[in-house]
Order: sequence, then structure tokens, then C-alpha cells
Amino acid sequence: MDKFQPSASEEAAAEWPLRAWGLALLGALAGLAIYAIVRPDRWQSDLPAMQARMALATFLGVGALIFGFLVERTRFHWSAAGAAIGAAVVALTIYWNGPFGGNHREEPWRIVCAVLAVAVAAPLFQAWRDAQGAGDARKFAIPYPEAHGHAWTNVVLWCAAWVFVGVTWAMALLLGQLFRLIGIDLLSDLLEKEWAILLLTGGALGAGIGLLRDRDGILRLLQRVVTTILSVLAPVLALGLVVFLAAIPFTGLTPLWDATRSTSPILLGCVIGALTLTNAVIGDEASHEARSPLLRGSVAALGLAMLPLGIIAAVSTGLRIQQYGLTPDRLWAVVFTAVACAYGLAYLVVLARWRIGAAPHLRTANLHLAAALCILALVLSTPLVNFGSLSARDQVARLNSGRTPLDRFDWRALRFDFGKAGETAVRRLAESGHTPQIRAAARKARDAAKRWDLDPVTPQFRRPPMDPSRLLVLPRGTQLPAALLDRLTNYNACSLDGACTVLHQPGSAEAIVVTTAQSNLWIAKDGSWSAAPGRPFVNGKEARDRREAALKEGKVELREVKRRQIYVDGQPVGDDFE
Repeated sequence: MDKFQPSASEEAAAEWPLRAWGLALLGALAGLAIYAIVRPDRWQSDLPAMQARMALATFLGVGALIFGFLVERTRFHWSAAGAAIGAAVVALTIYWNGPFGGNHREEPWRIVCAVLAVAVAAPLFQAWRDAQGAGDARKFAIPYPEAHGHAWTNVVLWCAAWVFVGVTWAMALLLGQLFRLIGIDLLSDLLEKEWAILLLTGGALGAGIGLLRDRDGILRLLQRVVTTILSVLAPVLALGLVVFLAAIPFTGLTPLWDATRSTSPILLGCVIGALTLTNAVIGDEASHEARSPLLRGSVAALGLAMLPLGIIAAVSTGLRIQQYGLTPDRLWAVVFTAVACAYGLAYLVVLARWRIGAAPHLRTANLHLAAALCILALVLSTPLVNFGSLSARDQVARLNSGRTPLDRFDWRALRFDFGKAGETAVRRLAESGHTPQIRAAARKARDAAKRWDLDPVTPQFRRPPMDPSRLLVLPRGTQLPAALLDRLTNYNACSLDGACTVLHQPGSAEAIVVTTAQSNLWIAKDGSWSAAPGRPFVNGKEARDRREAALKEGKVELREVKRRQIYVDGQPVGDDFE
């Protein structure tokens, strides 16, 4: 029997009408409780207690949500205990990450790690609970098919439940406006109250989860549909990643280093995509593996591509750390790239050892990696590892050693982005900095009430040089001044692409830059070139293409044209007549 066709006993266990009503009531009560705990009209100014209030509200909201995903008619107390533990993890992370309402922050990625730990632990717990309930003699048995199925089902359930919330709100708003047509504003006014918003959202979310869980077969069917659709995309991503990696020996890594702000996130996104599509293809057991040779080949390509992508992301992150030092965000990037490399290495080893028969071993590796990821995320959600403190020490050391010049030091980040460790470092530098200049700058940062009171460090981005193939200088053979040539990369000069022609007489303080979109007069003053306001060309594609061809051939000239124009008090007004 297909595992996605539940047996009669499973269907009977799934049909639990009280669950939907109970979860709807639980969600509504949780919404009201959250409002009572953090209501802004009463507790907004009570910042010292806001940490505890936010943590308590988080515990109630997250606990109710997790309980909705876990609760079963049997082993009810196990579900309640699991929900309480998961909610406590997130709530304590919220508490550790305070205070709220201040001008500095700790490390918000801790909250992401707490949520990730709970999200990964939930399907593992569900699979373990089901195995124990089925009489599995192994105390810590976590069957992979059940864990994989619960993981995908939880994702589908989460998305579908929020669709239900959206439909509920649409219906409520429509009814509110309907009654307003006949002069009854009670419902529409009620839907604008904060407590009513939380009550309706919580109740609808709980009801949606309960109703969908009562229809477990539909959820599993949706899961199969989602994984089937995603598996079809695997060859596309595999081809793109293979071509990308094959092109690197020819293009080099320099373009990636020129875009270090976006390199690591893009590469890590590709690793996540490869991991997701790979698991969509291999399924949760042998009977659900894709049989298509193309899909099987894409699994090998995606699995082999993950480690090189992770390594490139790690090198990119390391390059920024070497150039600018440690920051909490860069240290978190180190963690993410390390996780990506761990998955890539595990997949590479499995594929290299078992080749065609790698799918069962990939599933085993997934289970072990998920458990390790859950533990790592749980540790990182606690204050045991303080990236703000590590970053503050590194940045102060770079400042004191001269590796970071004083005029390039980011006081705003140290004061407001590194948490309490950054504030302590600023106070220490204000009192005992190595030089009077450092102490003065630190005092200014220490006394700043808001982050915007400090001037930010403006990163120096290297603009790409002007592509000679785009540029034509008239008269031919004329050498442009170096200062003008440097400004041609501006958008209001040669723009971003296409032909660009410059009219310039040697020794002149003027130059006219012409592109297919506009022409601008550039004037030199005190050795610096600046553009006067230009007039863009307004024409269709055919006219632009004709200008592009003419610019490349040098068919450009400057003419003096007579015109008739109205002048009022010596100033031209309106358009010319001819």
C-alpha cells in the first residue's frame, strides 16, 4: 500500500473533529493573551519589563503554534511537552536578545537559529513519537520516511494554513463592508481593533491547522505534488550550476570578489536550492525515487556542485573579513558557509562511494545532518557564543594596530550593532584609547543618542573602468583628460551600455558626451569635470538603433542652429517656433 494512502485505522485516528475546534479556540485565546501582555497603550513605556513580556508572549504564541502541528489524540502529553520545550527555546532567545526599544541590538540571527532548531526538531520528534507508538524497540529510532514526510507536510501545512487565514480575513472584511452599506459599522470598526485582529488571526490559524490535519490525505497529496513539481526543476538548476562552475576557470574569480556583498548569499541560496531539489528527486524511500535517468543524473550534478559553491562562498566571506575585520553578520556568514560545506562534503563522499546506489545513503546522511544542524542552531541561539564580543575585540585591535585607519573606522557599527560588548568597547576607548584622536572619536560615539547621530563609513566601491570598445572620441585620435575619462563611467555620461561618443577639442574645458539615450555637456572647473543638465532623447526603438549605428561610425557633429524664441525680461520662455 502506498504510504500516502492512509489505512482505515490511520484515517480514524486522523478524524478528530474536536481538534479543529480546540485549536481554533487555543489560537484565539493565544491572540488575546499576546495582546494583553504586550498591548502598546499600557506597556509601551515599561521598557525594563518589555523583555519578560515579549518572552512570555512569544512562549504562548509559539507554543500554541507548535502544539497545533504536533498534537495527536494518542500521546497527548508528549505533544504538549514537545510544544512547551520548543516554545521555551524561542522565548528564551527573545529574552536573551533584549532589551527592546533601545538603540542597539544584540544578534537577531540568534532568533533565526532558535526558530530553525525548532523547525528541524519538530519532524524528528514527530517521527520518533510515531516510532515509539508503533512499538519500535529502539529507544532513539527516527525512521527517515516518517521524518521526511513530516518535514514536507509541516511546510505544506504552514503555507496552506496561512492561505486559510487570508481567506478568512477577506471574508470578514467583505462582510464588514457589506453591513456598512446599510449603516451598521460594528463589524468593520471591530476589525480595526488590535485585540480583534490578533483574536481573528489566531483563531483562523488554529482552525486552518486543525481542519487541514483532519484531512491528512490531502496534505500528503499536496506534498507529493510539491515534490514532484520541484523534482522537474532539478535538471534546470543542475545544468546552470555545472555551466557556472565550468566557466569559472575561464572567467576567474575576480568578478565574484568585485561583488563580495552579494556573492556569499547568492551561492548559499544555490546550495539550499540544490539540497531541496535533490531531496525532492530521491524521495523518502526507494519506492518514491525518480526513475528518470535525467533526474538521477541531476542528483549527482547537484550533489557534486554543492561543495565547490560552499567553498567559493567561504573564500568570499573570508576575503571580506580579511579586508574589513569581524562583524556579527560576517561571523554568521561563516557559520552558514560552514553548514553548506558540511552538506556538500557529505553529499560528495556519498556520491563518490556509492554512485548510482547513493540515494539510501543520502537519506541517512540527511537524518544525521539534520540532527547536527538542530544541535548547532540550538547552541547558537544561546548566549554561549557571543559574536558581538568577538567582533568588538577584533575591530578594536584593528583600530589600535592601524590596520583600520581612524577615518575609516565604523563607530556606528561598534556602538549600536555589536550589542553590549560594543558599547563597553566604546566606553573603554573613550577613556583609554591609544591616541587623543581615538579618544575624541570614541567620546562622540559614546555620547550619541541614536545611531544616525554618527556619520556612517562610506564603503569605497571600485568602479569598473570604461570599456574602450564602447567609446569613440572625435576628432579621432584626441586624448581625453584622465579626469574626464574617469567620469565617463557615470550613468549621466556614457550610461551603462551601448555606444558612447565624446566630442572634445584638445585643451578645451568642454566636452559633449552623446549616447543613444541623451547628450550632456561636461565642463571642467578646477580640474574636476561635471555635467550640465542634459535633454534626453525621446524616440522609439528604431530611432535608438539608428543612433547606435551612427555613433559607432562616428557620424556625430555639433552644429550652430538659428531659432526664433520668445524672451520675457531677457529670459527665454516656452519652446522655439522653428
